[in-house]
Amino acid sequence: MLRLHTQVPNSVNVSPLFTPFITGLPPSTNIFRQVLVSKARRHRRNIQHVNSNVSAMISTTTSEGKFTTMKGVINVQPTISGALAGATVGFVGSFVDGVSDLLGRSFMLELVSANLDSYGKEKETIKAYANWEGFNDDGSKMHRYECEFNVPNEFGDIGAILVENEQHREAYIKNIVINNVTFTCDSWVHSKNDNPHQRIFFTNKSYLPSETPLGLKALREKDLESLRGNGEGERKTFERIYDYDTYNDIGDPESDLDLSRPVLGGEQHPYPRRCRTGRQMTTTEPWSESRAALPFYVPRDEDFSEIKEVTFGATALFSVLHGVIPMLESILTDANKGFSLFREIELLYEEGLDTTDLPHSGLISVLPRLFKAITGTAKSVLQFETPRIKDRDSFSWYRDEEFCRQALAGLNPYSIQLVTEWPLMSKLDPEVYGPAESAITKEIVEQEIKGFMSLEEALEQKKLFLLDYHDLLLPYVNKVREIEGTTLYGSRTLMFLTSTGTLRPLAIELTRPPNNGKPQWRHVYTPCWDATDAWLWKLAKAHVLAHDSGHHQLISHWLRTHGATEPYIIATNRHLSKMHPIQRLLCPHLRYTMQINSLARLALINAGGTIDTSFSLRKYSMQFSSDVYAQQWRFDHEALPADLIKRGMAVEDESAPHGIKLTIEDYPFANDGLLLWDVIKQWATTYVNHYYPQPNLVETDTELQAWWTEIRTIGHGDKKDEPWWPQLKTQQDLIKIVTTIMWVSSGHHSAVNFGQYDFAGYFPNRPTIARTKMPNEDPTVEGWEAFISKPEDVLLDCFPTQIQATKIMSVLDILSTHSPDEEYIGTNIEPAWAEEPAIKAAFEEFSNQLKEFEAIIDSRNRDPRLRNRCGAGLVPYQLFKPFSEPGVTGKGVPYSISI
Repeated sequence: MLRLHTQVPNSVNVSPLFTPFITGLPPSTNIFRQVLVSKARRHRRNIQHVNSNVSAMISTTTSEGKFTTMKGVINVQPTISGALAGATVGFVGSFVDGVSDLLGRSFMLELVSANLDSYGKEKETIKAYANWEGFNDDGSKMHRYECEFNVPNEFGDIGAILVENEQHREAYIKNIVINNVTFTCDSWVHSKNDNPHQRIFFTNKSYLPSETPLGLKALREKDLESLRGNGEGERKTFERIYDYDTYNDIGDPESDLDLSRPVLGGEQHPYPRRCRTGRQMTTTEPWSESRAALPFYVPRDEDFSEIKEVTFGATALFSVLHGVIPMLESILTDANKGFSLFREIELLYEEGLDTTDLPHSGLISVLPRLFKAITGTAKSVLQFETPRIKDRDSFSWYRDEEFCRQALAGLNPYSIQLVTEWPLMSKLDPEVYGPAESAITKEIVEQEIKGFMSLEEALEQKKLFLLDYHDLLLPYVNKVREIEGTTLYGSRTLMFLTSTGTLRPLAIELTRPPNNGKPQWRHVYTPCWDATDAWLWKLAKAHVLAHDSGHHQLISHWLRTHGATEPYIIATNRHLSKMHPIQRLLCPHLRYTMQINSLARLALINAGGTIDTSFSLRKYSMQFSSDVYAQQWRFDHEALPADLIKRGMAVEDESAPHGIKLTIEDYPFANDGLLLWDVIKQWATTYVNHYYPQPNLVETDTELQAWWTEIRTIGHGDKKDEPWWPQLKTQQDLIKIVTTIMWVSSGHHSAVNFGQYDFAGYFPNRPTIARTKMPNEDPTVEGWEAFISKPEDVLLDCFPTQIQATKIMSVLDILSTHSPDEEYIGTNIEPAWAEEPAIKAAFEEFSNQLKEFEAIIDSRNRDPRLRNRCGAGLVPYQLFKPFSEPGVTGKGVPYSISI
């Protein structure tokens, strides 16, 4: 029977919870604190003679009567909520927590043996209380709590530790060290007043389920069960429950029926699942979840914003969505007003918008790139930095060659595809949408390539490439056109590969389906040398760029990285134990994403949000995302080589450096991306083979099989019956699966995210919306004369409004920003990897290879033969350079989707 004698430490420091974080406390409060500390010190002196050791002593009797004294240290990271505790919990709670700290009852720890006793039963745990000893002196500013355990010699190896937080509020525990045994926690530990169940932490040693020490088997399963929940009730902020739900909360019908949106997920609108929050359903639409409870719940360990730098993505993005955008709306009061001159666009970068008389709420310090204080005055402005594409070449957005180059080395390199069949044909019902055969004819193509070769030769030599948004957008054209201030077409853009390896545009086809008795309208635009057709060509490009911007943001970016990854995160936490080696391999790739996704549902992809109001598809944006998921998304095609092959941009070739041969040799996205893909795959291969030396270990791993089954049948359950899902039976199967997940969350996301401000911060280069139809579609005399008289005005009217443009610019600035403590791939080794020599060596090789990328990419960007990345005024392609300094740099590959 264990008997605890609680003692206080020899030297008392003022508890961190008593530090005057908040100024302006009443004098009586501070006096009360001083009295408390004074009494605690006298109490310590009175009992000092009992024992000079720290914290708790454990007395018991063993057959041998022998013990080993072990010292425990808990490192707790300071948080914003801790600093504000006096305001949020109230003085009473803060007072009680201070007493707990001073008297040694902050955390209660229990050591769990990895071994069973001689009767085959779990050994009794060893308990101790920890108390605050001050701050670590290593510069980390961690709060340090210490305790001592008297551990029987026959206790065996420590396999786990149970933690009970005796305080009234949560704490973020970085790690616990018992003698030389480290428990890496990186986790919020709830107060026992919120949840009486202890938290379970395992050592850094990884085990497959079948290899779990006998003393930990039940605890391993208990810990997983605590993360799954029962699918009932509304989730509370302190909980760590991972469960699935549909996207039934992006609409807001209670505020306005026009903000109603269909549920995404299910037979009608297939979609990946999100994390369940359990909020009440609306009375207006019983199938829609209420948006009243804000912010949206995420499992507590997914909220890292409080322990990251203040400039961390979630914090900064929240500041933009809830501070900057309302400010813009108060300055730019006419929601339909566009830019009357290009000079007005230039002034956004040169002078900015005066915000002197508007409440900033700390925005200047949180968003120093956006807000500038005018030296020598009391004025402040919201001023945008000049995007790199504008800074290097003011007219690059105007040129056809840059229009094409960005399909290979821009924001959306995932869309271009090889033309393999002619004529171009629609798969839509011609009875509804009009003739299926494209209006881009053989004659038009051969006229544009001017006899250099025939159409048949161009097809055979793989010279024709396509941006095809015809079938994807055409079903939405008539619906979008009912919304005031916007229009839409289906589009096809045909390009030709020249002998220099660059692309040149041949034709753009814009199509409007039949509507209200009007037949299908379509027109093919080509680069021209007369003034009228040249301006029509520029307008047609603006429409295509708006289509490409929508596809980039909704598909290449949101759906294929953010949305598709959330089910992987949920399944990993529900089925892979914290001591599972694959959980530890994937963990850095899955951090922070759910919090960012929650924020996106709150104010980016929701009804009335930034995308909903500022992109071409408007309120149909997320429904469009669902359609593309249903028609095109396949897990096996998310691997980079498979994606390139699917689009005809590569073919398998074992003799080629990466096992595939590119159709366009100078394809910067693919050239650099394949380097990163191979290094990730090599790292995953070494890791997997270390823990699974025999194939049968993969198939008999119960946690792993449950994980993969749930990803397929629930997380992406609307596609559970598809035949293309990879099997999970061998090491090679597992390597392909985890490499794909690691690639999507790191390389894929970086390629479509961190160049956003560089390429789209100057919106004429990538407008997000085209507001007016082409002048030659059902032209009126007045409209046509206005176009002929001043075509520049027509182009400016087509571009986004002032409020649409500045909202998008503000968001893209934040999305493109690296925080000061960004976690770049291959930079920091995970503690569990470092403790396994073979894995540590493999990681060091992985890290060294990534460092070599810097020089390789730099040399490519200087090679004049590579004209898609090296040339006068070009923005060099460096999105796959693994590392970066803070800020908007257009490079750097974080482990995870952290913004």
